[in-house]
Amino acid sequence: MIGRLNHVAIAVRDIAKAAALYRDTLGAQVSAAVPQPEHGVTTVFIALPNTKIELLEPLGQDSPILKFLERNPDGGIHHICYEVEDIRAARDKLTAGGARVLGTGEPKIGAHGKPVLFLHPKDFNGTLVELEQA
Repeated sequence: MIGRLNHVAIAVRDIAKAAALYRDTLGAQVSAAVPQPEHGVTTVFIALPNTKIELLEPLGQDSPILKFLERNPDGGIHHICYEVEDIRAARDKLTAGGARVLGTGEPKIGAHGKPVLFLHPKDFNGTLVELEQA
């Protein structure tokens, strides 16, 4: 059911500083920062040969990243994202097997302009999982 690893998301307090670290220290290709108001974050994507790193900075006081950064003041890995061919079919199979989908259960459009869902971390070894339609 799951396809390739699309990205690993890292929550940060200062996205410009974090992006500079990847660009200037590691020599990575770094995108511009893009506000994602519907998700309460600003994102930067770092292109790697086989996947991406997504930097997440809180956007607004209702950002889900704020609570994560309260628990993890230095930031850290927030979630991993896997691609799936059919997000609704994947959701239905996962929920039939007991996995919990966060939110309403309906896909939202993510940072790449594709439908996404998040799965409860307690169902995946403490890891928040994002599914993105390929």
